[in-house]
Amino acid sequence: MDRKQRAAQPDHEADVLVLGFGCAGAAAAYEAAAAGAEVLVLERAGGPGGSSALSGGEIYLGGGTEVQRACGFEDSPAEMEAFLTAALGPHADEAKIRAYCDGSLEHYEWLVDRGVGFHHSLWSAPTWMPLTEDGLMWLGENSWPYNELAKPAPRGHRPGTSSFGGWLLMEKLSAAATEAGAVTHNDTRATGLLTDAEGRVRGVTARRYGEDLVYRARRAVVVTTGGFADNDEMLEHHAPQLRAHGKVSDGLDDGSGIRMAMRLGAATRRMSCVETALSVVPGLIARGMLVNALGQRFVNEDTYPGLVSVAAVYDQPGPAWTIVDEEGYESLEERERWGIRPQFVAATLAELEAETGMPDGGLQSTVAAYNAHAERGEDPYFHKDPKWLRPLRPPYAAIDSRVGFGADGGSGAGTGASGFTLGGLHTSTQSEVLDLDGHPIPGLYAAGRAASGMHGEGYISGTSLGDGTFFGRRAGKAAAARG
Repeated sequence: MDRKQRAAQPDHEADVLVLGFGCAGAAAAYEAAAAGAEVLVLERAGGPGGSSALSGGEIYLGGGTEVQRACGFEDSPAEMEAFLTAALGPHADEAKIRAYCDGSLEHYEWLVDRGVGFHHSLWSAPTWMPLTEDGLMWLGENSWPYNELAKPAPRGHRPGTSSFGGWLLMEKLSAAATEAGAVTHNDTRATGLLTDAEGRVRGVTARRYGEDLVYRARRAVVVTTGGFADNDEMLEHHAPQLRAHGKVSDGLDDGSGIRMAMRLGAATRRMSCVETALSVVPGLIARGMLVNALGQRFVNEDTYPGLVSVAAVYDQPGPAWTIVDEEGYESLEERERWGIRPQFVAATLAELEAETGMPDGGLQSTVAAYNAHAERGEDPYFHKDPKWLRPLRPPYAAIDSRVGFGADGGSGAGTGASGFTLGGLHTSTQSEVLDLDGHPIPGLYAAGRAASGMHGEGYISGTSLGDGTFFGRRAGKAAAARG
Protein backbone atom coordinates (compact mmCIF):
# COMPACT_ATOMS: atom_id res chain seq x y z
CA MET A 1 0.00 0.00 0.00
CA ASP A 2 1.52 3.32 -1.05
CA ARG A 3 1.32 6.58 0.87
CA LYS A 4 -1.59 7.93 -1.15
CA GLN A 5 -3.64 4.81 -0.38
CA ARG A 6 -2.70 4.86 3.30
CA ALA A 7 -3.96 8.43 3.65
CA ALA A 8 -7.47 7.12 2.97
CA GLN A 9 -7.24 4.69 5.95
CA PRO A 10 -5.95 6.83 8.80
CA ASP A 11 -5.50 5.96 12.43
CA HIS A 12 -6.36 9.56 13.36
CA GLU A 13 -7.69 12.55 11.48
CA ALA A 14 -8.37 16.23 11.95
CA ASP A 15 -8.97 19.30 9.85
CA VAL A 16 -5.46 20.63 10.48
CA LEU A 17 -2.33 18.79 11.54
CA VAL A 18 0.43 20.86 13.15
CA LEU A 19 3.85 19.22 13.34
CA GLY A 20 5.80 20.56 16.32
CA PHE A 21 4.71 22.40 19.45
CA GLY A 22 7.20 25.25 19.80
CA CYS A 23 6.19 28.88 19.47
CA ALA A 24 5.28 28.64 15.76
CA GLY A 25 3.29 25.45 16.27
CA ALA A 26 1.45 26.89 19.26
CA ALA A 27 0.54 30.03 17.30
CA ALA A 28 -0.62 27.99 14.30
CA ALA A 29 -2.63 25.60 16.45
CA TYR A 30 -4.33 28.43 18.30
CA GLU A 31 -5.37 30.31 15.18
CA ALA A 32 -6.60 27.20 13.38
CA ALA A 33 -8.62 26.09 16.42
CA ALA A 34 -9.95 29.60 17.03
CA ALA A 35 -11.17 29.62 13.42
CA GLY A 36 -13.25 26.53 14.16
CA ALA A 37 -10.99 23.83 12.76
CA GLU A 38 -10.37 20.54 14.51
CA VAL A 39 -6.63 20.62 15.24
CA LEU A 40 -4.18 17.87 16.14
CA VAL A 41 -0.62 18.78 17.16
CA LEU A 42 2.04 16.10 16.77
CA GLU A 43 4.97 16.70 19.13
CA ARG A 44 7.91 14.30 19.15
CA ALA A 45 8.96 15.25 22.70
CA GLY A 46 7.00 14.54 25.87
CA GLY A 47 5.37 17.97 25.92
CA PRO A 48 5.28 21.40 24.31
CA GLY A 49 8.14 23.88 24.29
CA GLY A 50 10.92 22.81 21.95
CA SER A 51 13.83 25.18 21.46
CA SER A 52 11.45 28.11 22.02
CA ALA A 53 11.08 27.20 25.69
CA LEU A 54 14.86 27.23 26.17
CA SER A 55 15.32 30.64 24.54
CA GLY A 56 15.83 34.02 26.15
CA GLY A 57 12.20 34.83 25.41
CA GLU A 58 12.75 38.16 23.62
CA ILE A 59 10.16 38.99 20.98
CA TYR A 60 11.01 41.70 18.48
CA LEU A 61 8.03 44.06 18.40
CA GLY A 62 7.60 47.73 17.58
CA GLY A 63 5.63 50.37 15.79
CA GLY A 64 4.55 52.06 19.04
CA THR A 65 3.59 49.31 21.48
CA GLU A 66 2.14 50.12 24.89
CA VAL A 67 5.48 49.18 26.48
CA GLN A 68 7.44 51.48 24.18
CA ARG A 69 5.10 54.40 24.86
CA ALA A 70 5.19 53.80 28.62
CA CYS A 71 8.99 53.94 28.49
CA GLY A 72 8.90 57.22 26.58
CA PHE A 73 9.67 56.07 23.02
CA GLU A 74 7.90 56.84 19.77
CA ASP A 75 8.11 54.30 16.97
CA SER A 76 6.55 53.48 13.62
CA PRO A 77 6.38 50.46 11.32
CA ALA A 78 8.51 52.34 8.78
CA GLU A 79 11.37 52.95 11.25
CA MET A 80 11.16 49.36 12.45
CA GLU A 81 11.29 48.13 8.86
CA ALA A 82 14.32 50.27 8.06
CA PHE A 83 16.24 48.87 11.01
CA LEU A 84 15.32 45.22 10.41
CA THR A 85 16.06 45.38 6.69
CA ALA A 86 19.59 46.53 7.48
CA ALA A 87 20.22 44.37 10.56
CA LEU A 88 18.83 41.11 9.12
CA GLY A 89 20.71 41.54 5.84
CA PRO A 90 22.33 41.27 3.51
CA HIS A 91 19.71 39.39 1.50
CA ALA A 92 16.90 39.68 4.07
CA ASP A 93 13.36 38.90 2.92
CA GLU A 94 12.01 42.42 2.54
CA ALA A 95 8.43 41.34 1.83
CA LYS A 96 8.25 39.37 5.06
CA ILE A 97 9.91 42.15 7.02
CA ARG A 98 7.34 44.62 5.69
CA ALA A 99 4.45 42.31 6.56
CA TYR A 100 5.86 41.73 10.03
CA CYS A 101 6.44 45.39 10.78
CA ASP A 102 3.03 46.45 9.46
CA GLY A 103 1.41 43.82 11.68
CA SER A 104 3.62 44.28 14.73
CA LEU A 105 1.20 46.32 16.86
CA GLU A 106 -1.62 43.87 16.26
CA HIS A 107 0.77 40.98 17.02
CA TYR A 108 1.76 42.63 20.29
CA GLU A 109 -1.90 42.86 21.29
CA TRP A 110 -2.43 39.23 20.29
CA LEU A 111 0.40 38.11 22.55
CA VAL A 112 -0.94 40.18 25.45
CA ASP A 113 -4.40 38.69 24.91
CA ARG A 114 -2.85 35.23 25.14
CA GLY A 115 -1.49 36.11 28.57
CA VAL A 116 2.05 37.12 27.61
CA GLY A 117 2.69 40.17 29.79
CA PHE A 118 5.48 42.73 29.47
CA HIS A 119 6.55 45.01 32.31
CA HIS A 120 6.68 48.72 31.45
CA SER A 121 10.38 49.25 32.18
CA LEU A 122 13.56 49.47 30.11
CA TRP A 123 16.93 47.75 30.44
CA SER A 124 19.18 50.34 28.83
CA ALA A 125 22.67 48.75 28.68
CA PRO A 126 24.13 46.28 26.16
CA THR A 127 23.37 42.67 27.18
CA TRP A 128 22.39 39.28 25.83
CA MET A 129 19.36 39.38 28.10
CA PRO A 130 18.53 41.30 31.27
CA LEU A 131 18.67 39.39 34.53
CA THR A 132 15.91 41.72 35.72
CA GLU A 133 12.20 41.65 34.89
CA ASP A 134 12.39 44.70 32.64
CA GLY A 135 10.01 44.31 29.72
CA LEU A 136 11.95 46.26 27.09
CA MET A 137 15.56 46.24 25.91
CA TRP A 138 17.77 47.67 23.18
CA LEU A 139 18.92 45.26 20.49
CA GLY A 140 21.35 47.44 18.57
CA GLU A 141 18.87 50.05 17.36
CA ASN A 142 20.78 52.83 19.16
CA SER A 143 24.21 51.78 17.86
CA TRP A 144 26.09 52.70 14.69
CA PRO A 145 25.30 52.38 11.81
CA TYR A 146 21.65 51.65 12.60
CA ASN A 147 21.13 54.89 14.53
CA GLU A 148 21.85 56.69 11.25
CA LEU A 149 19.53 54.50 9.18
CA ALA A 150 16.43 54.65 11.36
CA LYS A 151 15.17 56.57 14.36
CA PRO A 152 16.35 54.52 17.36
CA ALA A 153 13.71 52.84 19.51
CA PRO A 154 14.13 49.75 21.73
CA ARG A 155 12.06 46.83 20.43
CA GLY A 156 13.18 43.81 22.42
CA HIS A 157 10.02 42.87 24.35
CA ARG A 158 10.54 40.41 27.20
CA PRO A 159 7.92 38.31 29.04
CA GLY A 160 7.49 39.20 32.68
CA THR A 161 10.31 37.20 34.21
CA SER A 162 14.03 37.57 34.78
CA SER A 163 16.79 35.93 32.73
CA PHE A 164 15.59 33.22 30.31
CA GLY A 165 11.93 33.82 29.51
CA GLY A 166 11.16 31.34 26.74
CA TRP A 167 9.57 28.93 29.20
CA LEU A 168 7.00 31.56 30.20
CA LEU A 169 6.18 32.42 26.60
CA MET A 170 5.60 28.76 25.78
CA GLU A 171 3.59 28.19 28.94
CA LYS A 172 1.15 30.89 27.85
CA LEU A 173 1.02 30.00 24.15
CA SER A 174 0.64 26.25 24.62
CA ALA A 175 -2.13 26.83 27.18
CA ALA A 176 -3.88 29.19 24.77
CA ALA A 177 -3.76 26.63 21.96
CA THR A 178 -5.11 23.90 24.22
CA GLU A 179 -7.88 26.13 25.58
CA ALA A 180 -8.87 26.99 22.00
CA GLY A 181 -9.43 23.28 21.36
CA ALA A 182 -6.19 21.96 19.87
CA VAL A 183 -5.39 18.39 20.94
CA THR A 184 -1.80 17.21 21.31
CA HIS A 185 -0.28 13.80 20.66
CA ASN A 186 3.06 13.86 22.46
CA ASP A 187 5.91 11.43 21.86
CA THR A 188 4.77 11.29 18.23
CA ARG A 189 7.34 11.80 15.50
CA ALA A 190 6.13 12.67 12.01
CA THR A 191 8.06 10.65 9.42
CA GLY A 192 6.59 11.66 6.07
CA LEU A 193 3.97 13.69 4.24
CA LEU A 194 1.07 12.05 2.40
CA THR A 195 -0.51 13.40 -0.78
CA ASP A 196 -3.57 12.54 -2.85
CA ALA A 197 -3.67 11.86 -6.59
CA GLU A 198 -3.67 15.60 -7.35
CA GLY A 199 -0.56 16.21 -5.25
CA ARG A 200 -2.33 17.94 -2.39
CA VAL A 201 -0.94 17.20 1.07
CA ARG A 202 -3.48 15.11 2.94
CA GLY A 203 -1.69 13.89 6.05
CA VAL A 204 1.43 12.41 7.56
CA THR A 205 2.92 9.13 8.59
CA ALA A 206 4.20 9.05 12.15
CA ARG A 207 5.71 6.80 14.76
CA ARG A 208 4.64 6.61 18.40
CA TYR A 209 5.92 4.14 20.99
CA GLY A 210 7.22 1.86 18.26
CA GLU A 211 3.97 1.89 16.29
CA ASP A 212 3.61 3.26 12.75
CA LEU A 213 0.57 5.51 12.39
CA VAL A 214 -1.24 7.48 9.70
CA TYR A 215 -2.76 10.89 10.41
CA ARG A 216 -5.16 12.38 7.86
CA ALA A 217 -5.57 16.13 7.41
CA ARG A 218 -8.92 17.11 5.94
CA ARG A 219 -7.64 20.61 5.14
CA ALA A 220 -3.89 21.11 5.58
CA VAL A 221 -0.61 20.31 7.36
CA VAL A 222 1.55 22.95 9.06
CA VAL A 223 5.26 22.14 9.52
CA THR A 224 6.85 23.82 12.56
CA THR A 225 9.49 21.22 13.41
CA GLY A 226 12.47 23.57 13.85
CA GLY A 227 15.75 24.03 12.03
CA PHE A 228 18.63 21.64 11.39
CA ALA A 229 21.37 22.63 13.83
CA ASP A 230 21.40 19.11 15.27
CA ASN A 231 21.82 17.37 11.92
CA ASP A 232 25.53 17.19 11.11
CA GLU A 233 24.90 15.82 7.61
CA MET A 234 22.65 18.75 6.70
CA LEU A 235 25.11 21.19 8.27
CA GLU A 236 27.89 19.70 6.19
CA HIS A 237 25.85 20.23 3.03
CA HIS A 238 24.42 23.66 3.78
CA ALA A 239 26.06 25.43 6.73
CA PRO A 240 29.42 23.78 7.50
CA GLN A 241 30.62 26.88 9.36
CA LEU A 242 28.38 25.88 12.30
CA ARG A 243 29.67 22.34 12.69
CA ALA A 244 32.66 23.28 14.85
CA HIS A 245 30.55 25.14 17.38
CA GLY A 246 27.96 24.40 20.02
CA LYS A 247 24.26 24.24 19.16
CA VAL A 248 21.47 26.41 20.53
CA SER A 249 18.54 23.98 20.49
CA ASP A 250 16.61 21.42 22.48
CA GLY A 251 18.59 18.67 20.74
CA LEU A 252 15.77 17.83 18.31
CA ASP A 253 16.40 20.40 15.56
CA ASP A 254 17.27 17.70 13.05
CA GLY A 255 15.70 19.20 9.93
CA SER A 256 13.17 16.38 9.63
CA GLY A 257 10.28 18.62 8.62
CA ILE A 258 12.40 20.37 6.02
CA ARG A 259 13.43 17.03 4.51
CA MET A 260 9.87 15.72 4.46
CA ALA A 261 8.72 18.71 2.44
CA MET A 262 11.74 18.56 0.14
CA ARG A 263 10.73 15.01 -0.84
CA LEU A 264 7.55 16.53 -2.27
CA GLY A 265 9.52 19.07 -4.30
CA ALA A 266 9.54 21.93 -1.80
CA ALA A 267 12.14 24.61 -2.34
CA THR A 268 14.48 25.83 0.37
CA ARG A 269 16.02 29.24 0.95
CA ARG A 270 18.96 30.79 2.85
CA MET A 271 20.13 27.36 4.02
CA SER A 272 23.69 28.63 4.55
CA CYS A 273 22.62 31.38 6.96
CA VAL A 274 23.24 30.86 10.67
CA GLU A 275 23.23 32.84 13.88
CA THR A 276 26.23 32.45 16.16
CA ALA A 277 26.65 33.72 19.72
CA LEU A 278 30.14 34.11 21.15
CA SER A 279 30.80 33.94 24.89
CA VAL A 280 31.52 37.62 25.35
CA VAL A 281 29.90 39.76 28.04
CA PRO A 282 28.32 42.78 26.34
CA GLY A 283 28.70 44.94 29.44
CA LEU A 284 32.44 44.27 29.56
CA ILE A 285 33.27 44.80 25.90
CA ALA A 286 31.27 48.05 25.94
CA ARG A 287 33.36 49.22 28.91
CA GLY A 288 36.56 48.06 27.26
CA MET A 289 37.10 46.60 23.82
CA LEU A 290 37.05 43.39 21.80
CA VAL A 291 40.13 42.56 19.75
CA ASN A 292 41.17 39.76 17.43
CA ALA A 293 44.29 37.59 17.74
CA LEU A 294 46.39 40.45 16.36
CA GLY A 295 45.22 42.84 19.06
CA GLN A 296 43.04 44.86 16.64
CA ARG A 297 39.51 46.16 17.17
CA PHE A 298 37.00 45.32 14.44
CA VAL A 299 33.53 46.40 15.63
CA ASN A 300 31.70 48.95 17.78
CA GLU A 301 31.40 46.97 20.99
CA ASP A 302 28.13 48.55 22.10
CA THR A 303 26.06 47.10 19.25
CA TYR A 304 23.90 43.95 19.38
CA PRO A 305 26.21 41.17 20.66
CA GLY A 306 25.01 38.72 18.03
CA LEU A 307 26.39 40.99 15.31
CA VAL A 308 29.62 41.28 17.29
CA SER A 309 29.76 37.49 17.55
CA VAL A 310 29.33 36.78 13.86
CA ALA A 311 32.02 39.30 12.99
CA ALA A 312 34.40 37.80 15.54
CA VAL A 313 33.84 34.15 14.68
CA TYR A 314 33.70 34.29 10.88
CA ASP A 315 35.54 37.44 9.81
CA GLN A 316 38.52 37.75 12.17
CA PRO A 317 41.62 35.77 13.12
CA GLY A 318 40.84 34.15 16.47
CA PRO A 319 40.66 33.96 19.31
CA ALA A 320 38.74 37.08 20.24
CA TRP A 321 39.82 38.77 23.47
CA THR A 322 37.89 41.09 25.75
CA ILE A 323 40.28 43.78 26.98
CA VAL A 324 39.13 45.71 30.02
CA ASP A 325 40.76 47.62 32.85
CA GLU A 326 40.05 47.27 36.55
CA GLU A 327 37.65 50.19 36.67
CA GLY A 328 35.62 48.84 33.77
CA TYR A 329 35.47 45.31 35.18
CA GLU A 330 34.50 46.38 38.68
CA SER A 331 31.88 48.85 37.44
CA LEU A 332 29.79 46.00 36.01
CA GLU A 333 27.58 44.31 38.58
CA GLU A 334 28.85 40.81 39.35
CA ARG A 335 25.76 38.96 38.16
CA GLU A 336 25.98 40.80 34.82
CA ARG A 337 29.44 39.29 34.26
CA TRP A 338 27.86 35.87 33.64
CA GLY A 339 30.54 34.07 35.67
CA ILE A 340 33.33 35.40 33.45
CA ARG A 341 36.73 36.01 35.04
CA PRO A 342 39.91 37.28 33.36
CA GLN A 343 42.45 34.66 32.30
CA PHE A 344 45.26 37.19 32.32
CA VAL A 345 45.90 40.35 34.33
CA ALA A 346 48.95 42.54 33.74
CA ALA A 347 50.36 45.91 34.67
CA THR A 348 51.37 46.65 31.07
CA LEU A 349 49.91 45.95 27.65
CA ALA A 350 53.25 44.48 26.56
CA GLU A 351 52.92 41.81 29.26
CA LEU A 352 49.34 41.13 28.16
CA GLU A 353 50.49 40.68 24.56
CA ALA A 354 53.11 38.16 25.66
CA GLU A 355 50.65 36.20 27.81
CA THR A 356 47.92 36.05 25.14
CA GLY A 357 50.19 35.42 22.16
CA MET A 358 49.37 38.67 20.40
CA PRO A 359 52.14 40.20 18.27
CA ASP A 360 54.39 42.67 20.01
CA GLY A 361 52.95 46.18 19.77
CA GLY A 362 49.59 45.19 18.27
CA LEU A 363 47.44 45.70 21.35
CA GLN A 364 49.58 48.59 22.52
CA SER A 365 48.92 50.59 19.34
CA THR A 366 45.20 49.72 19.46
CA VAL A 367 44.79 50.91 23.04
CA ALA A 368 46.90 54.02 22.42
CA ALA A 369 44.68 55.08 19.52
CA TYR A 370 41.52 54.20 21.45
CA ASN A 371 42.60 56.18 24.51
CA ALA A 372 43.61 59.23 22.50
CA HIS A 373 40.21 59.40 20.85
CA ALA A 374 38.31 58.47 24.03
CA GLU A 375 39.84 61.47 25.78
CA ARG A 376 37.90 63.57 23.25
CA GLY A 377 34.76 61.43 23.45
CA GLU A 378 35.28 60.09 19.92
CA ASP A 379 35.55 56.72 18.22
CA PRO A 380 36.24 57.61 14.57
CA TYR A 381 37.05 54.03 13.55
CA PHE A 382 33.94 52.20 14.86
CA HIS A 383 31.63 54.87 16.28
CA LYS A 384 30.98 53.43 19.72
CA ASP A 385 28.62 55.70 21.64
CA PRO A 386 30.51 58.35 23.65
CA LYS A 387 28.85 57.24 26.89
CA TRP A 388 30.95 54.06 26.75
CA LEU A 389 34.21 55.80 25.86
CA ARG A 390 36.85 56.15 28.55
CA PRO A 391 40.63 55.76 28.36
CA LEU A 392 41.77 52.37 29.65
CA ARG A 393 44.31 52.47 32.50
CA PRO A 394 46.44 49.76 34.11
CA PRO A 395 46.06 47.15 35.39
CA TYR A 396 44.58 45.47 32.32
CA ALA A 397 42.74 42.17 31.95
CA ALA A 398 42.27 39.84 28.97
CA ILE A 399 39.33 37.43 28.76
CA ASP A 400 39.45 34.54 26.29
CA SER A 401 36.13 34.13 24.47
CA ARG A 402 36.79 30.41 24.03
CA VAL A 403 36.35 29.71 27.74
CA GLY A 404 32.56 30.06 27.72
CA PHE A 405 30.13 31.38 30.28
CA GLY A 406 30.10 30.31 33.92
CA ALA A 407 32.61 28.50 36.05
CA ASP A 408 32.30 25.35 33.97
CA GLY A 409 32.74 27.16 30.65
CA GLY A 410 29.41 25.76 29.54
CA SER A 411 29.18 27.21 26.06
CA GLY A 412 30.35 26.50 22.59
CA ALA A 413 32.01 23.06 22.28
CA GLY A 414 35.44 24.45 23.09
CA THR A 415 35.19 27.40 20.71
CA GLY A 416 33.11 29.64 22.96
CA ALA A 417 30.51 29.95 20.19
CA SER A 418 27.09 28.37 19.77
CA GLY A 419 24.48 28.84 17.09
CA PHE A 420 21.48 27.72 15.11
CA THR A 421 20.29 27.71 11.51
CA LEU A 422 18.19 30.43 9.87
CA GLY A 423 17.38 28.86 6.50
CA GLY A 424 14.57 26.48 5.72
CA LEU A 425 11.58 25.89 3.49
CA HIS A 426 10.77 28.65 1.04
CA THR A 427 7.43 30.08 2.09
CA SER A 428 5.20 32.92 0.96
CA THR A 429 4.18 35.79 3.21
CA GLN A 430 1.07 33.69 3.92
CA SER A 431 3.27 30.78 5.07
CA GLU A 432 2.49 28.58 2.05
CA VAL A 433 5.33 26.19 1.23
CA LEU A 434 6.53 26.86 -2.30
CA ASP A 435 7.86 24.38 -4.83
CA LEU A 436 10.91 24.82 -7.05
CA ASP A 437 8.86 26.87 -9.52
CA GLY A 438 7.63 29.20 -6.79
CA HIS A 439 4.12 27.76 -6.70
CA PRO A 440 2.35 26.82 -3.42
CA ILE A 441 2.23 23.11 -2.61
CA PRO A 442 -1.50 22.60 -1.94
CA GLY A 443 -2.29 21.87 1.69
CA LEU A 444 1.20 22.54 3.06
CA TYR A 445 2.32 25.42 5.27
CA ALA A 446 5.41 26.08 7.39
CA ALA A 447 6.66 28.56 9.96
CA GLY A 448 9.38 29.00 12.57
CA ARG A 449 12.89 27.76 11.98
CA ALA A 450 11.61 25.03 9.63
CA ALA A 451 10.94 27.89 7.20
CA SER A 452 13.15 30.60 5.81
CA GLY A 453 11.66 33.63 7.50
CA MET A 454 12.64 37.29 7.47
CA HIS A 455 16.36 36.68 7.88
CA GLY A 456 19.15 37.05 5.41
CA GLU A 457 22.69 36.79 6.72
CA GLY A 458 21.98 38.88 9.83
CA TYR A 459 20.12 38.23 13.04
CA ILE A 460 18.64 40.17 15.95
CA SER A 461 17.32 38.56 19.15
CA GLY A 462 13.57 38.26 19.23
CA THR A 463 13.18 37.85 15.49
CA SER A 464 12.97 34.05 15.73
CA LEU A 465 10.17 34.06 18.30
CA GLY A 466 8.58 37.05 16.59
CA ASP A 467 8.84 35.60 13.09
CA GLY A 468 7.74 32.15 14.29
CA THR A 469 4.63 33.29 16.12
CA PHE A 470 3.61 35.86 13.50
CA PHE A 471 3.91 33.59 10.47
CA GLY A 472 2.76 30.61 12.54
CA ARG A 473 -0.47 32.51 13.08
CA ARG A 474 -0.79 33.11 9.36
CA ALA A 475 -0.17 29.43 8.67
CA GLY A 476 -2.87 28.37 11.13
CA LYS A 477 -5.44 30.78 9.73
CA ALA A 478 -4.73 29.77 6.12
CA ALA A 479 -4.76 26.05 6.94
CA ALA A 480 -8.11 26.33 8.67
CA ALA A 481 -9.58 28.27 5.74
CA ARG A 482 -8.82 25.59 3.16
CA GLY A 483 -11.85 23.72 1.83
